[in-house]
Amino acid sequence: MKKTSTKNNIGFAVLLIIGLVLLNFLGSYFYERFDLTQDKRFTLSEETKEIIAPINSPLLVDVFLEGEFPAEFRRLQSETEQLLDEFSAYNGNIKFKFINPTEKGSEQFQPQFEKFGLTPAQVSVTESGKQSTELVYPWALAHHNGKSVKIPLLKNQLGATSEERVNSSLQNLQYAFADGFKKLATEKSKKVAVLKGNGEYDDRYIADFFATLRDYYFIAPFTLDSVASTPEKTLRALNTFDLIVVAQPTVAFSDAEKYILDQYLMNGGKALWLLDATQMQADPTTGETFAFGRDLNLNDFFFRYGIRINPNLVKDVYAAPIVLASGEENESQYNKYPWFFSPLSSSANNHPIVTNIEAVKFDYASAIDTLPNKINKTILLSTSPISKIVGLPIPIDYNEEIPKNLQVVNEGPNPKEFNAGEIPLAVLLEGQFTSVFKNRVKPVKLQGALKNIDEGKASKMVVISDGDVIKNQMQGNRPLELGFDKTTNSFYGNKEFLLNTVNYLLDDSGLINIRTRQIAVPFLDQQKTADQRTKWQALNLLLPLGLLLVFGIGFNYYRRRKYTR
Repeated sequence: MKKTSTKNNIGFAVLLIIGLVLLNFLGSYFYERFDLTQDKRFTLSEETKEIIAPINSPLLVDVFLEGEFPAEFRRLQSETEQLLDEFSAYNGNIKFKFINPTEKGSEQFQPQFEKFGLTPAQVSVTESGKQSTELVYPWALAHHNGKSVKIPLLKNQLGATSEERVNSSLQNLQYAFADGFKKLATEKSKKVAVLKGNGEYDDRYIADFFATLRDYYFIAPFTLDSVASTPEKTLRALNTFDLIVVAQPTVAFSDAEKYILDQYLMNGGKALWLLDATQMQADPTTGETFAFGRDLNLNDFFFRYGIRINPNLVKDVYAAPIVLASGEENESQYNKYPWFFSPLSSSANNHPIVTNIEAVKFDYASAIDTLPNKINKTILLSTSPISKIVGLPIPIDYNEEIPKNLQVVNEGPNPKEFNAGEIPLAVLLEGQFTSVFKNRVKPVKLQGALKNIDEGKASKMVVISDGDVIKNQMQGNRPLELGFDKTTNSFYGNKEFLLNTVNYLLDDSGLINIRTRQIAVPFLDQQKTADQRTKWQALNLLLPLGLLLVFGIGFNYYRRRKYTR
């Protein structure tokens, strides 16, 4: 009996070993990873796979999320590691390691921190009702074929807590790495022209945006100076670009220039317009500043396409603050005041250009009207419902505006005054445009292979009624990051919005689709955790001991009954 039992046990062990070996052998041929999360946040999107599939040489990622830090950042660390595991599993050339930037021996990375601007984030830690601050380096550096790019793991978010920032960052994590890998591994093909010659922004004021855009596309300046003498050559050169960006022109366009731009659009070219319909002038006698309308000779141009930028200003209660100094010299104090001429727009529209972006800051923006025609129009950004339209000309006097604004903030807006509703500030136009010069005398004559087109190919453009959306602030001679306001130390979503816009206009929708993925990340309620800390500690300590005691008593009872018979 005993020998038979021993033989059965040995046979079972042998079969088990054979089964495990066979399972391991089959597993080497049929390998699969399973994402059991409800929102599939570790599943790489098809767009991400298209970006990383061509990588055929080592791509190394240094992640600086290592060390002791708050719970929400441990969550960011864990999800970053799991996502990078997915990247590495899909393409074995992607390797990564986590580095503690504050431990001994990590001094070698300090030059890279300075070179790439990897600044630490100061976070508040709440534990047992007590608050403290810690420094965290939420960055990664990716290296491939002698090139390196920085990858931000923590999104800047206006007025958000650390938990909210981390939650938003987890939404953005796959996009952040896909974006970085695309910069390293994808060859540029499309060309963007920056229009010059009509009083547009000086290069230093648009430097940050185009420095970022240069990672994806070829960038070159383009002027319309030779339109009158050689229109065919100018149009032919302009047609080699996939997109033109017109950033804050201040000099009116001639009819000949408009005609060349019109024909560029008729040929399927794309355009991003950032225009001010107003200008500020100081009265030399009184020193007062007045806002006047600005005529760029583009009214008929946009009217034909189906929109109108009005020569007025919008005021919005949901606006960015302004910082003003009071006192003299060393005794000066800087205070924030509400400034309704700086609307903050965060659209509820689910269009991929504006999904998951921070509020975009405008300055002295004008209202855009959409007109009925065959072109599809999408309002990307608008004011809040509590807004008003101000006609021109008007004086801009801080001493008058600030007390009024403070009164509105303290007492609430007058519904009879702020009754304009949501005023469009940025509009996307898509479709087959009709030429502005259809059934009109052409200002210049096109000859040769280039012929006038009255009904254009399918195209699209975005019109923004404020040139300041693309303007970066300066720190001395150094351009600051677009969207950063040094006076309030706040980040806005201008850069992200414009990058999405350019990607969309150039049909480069892969990155936008990755960005718009929604994931749900649960976090602990810190206040509730602190309040119920003792209860859960006692439960975690006593419950296992209680279960062990019950098991011991039950087992002892079972043995007594079995062996006392």
